[in-house]
Amino acid sequence: MYLNSEIKKQIFEKHGKSNTDTGSPESQIALFSHRISHLTEHLKINKKDHGTRLSLLKLVGKRKKLLKYLQNNDIERYRSIIKELGLRK
Repeated sequence: MYLNSEIKKQIFEKHGKSNTDTGSPESQIALFSHRISHLTEHLKINKKDHGTRLSLLKLVGKRKKLLKYLQNNDIERYRSIIKELGLRK
C-alpha cells in the first residue's frame, strides 16, 4: 500500500508538532498533498478511472479549505507550509 503507518508518521513528524500530531492543519495539508500527488500519478496512467478522479477532486477541495482556514487565522503558518510543500495559489 502506498500510504502505510510509517509514511504517515514521517509526514506528521516533519510537518506537525510531533509524530502523533494528526489534527493540526499543517499535518493534514501535508498528508493531503502526499495523497494528491499519488492519485495524480495514478491518473496519468489510468485515464478512465473516474472514481479516482472524483476522490482526487474531493481531496483538492479539502486541502483548499484547510489552506483558506490557515490563511485567515495565522498567515505565518500558512506561508511556511506553502513554502515547505512547494504549493502555489
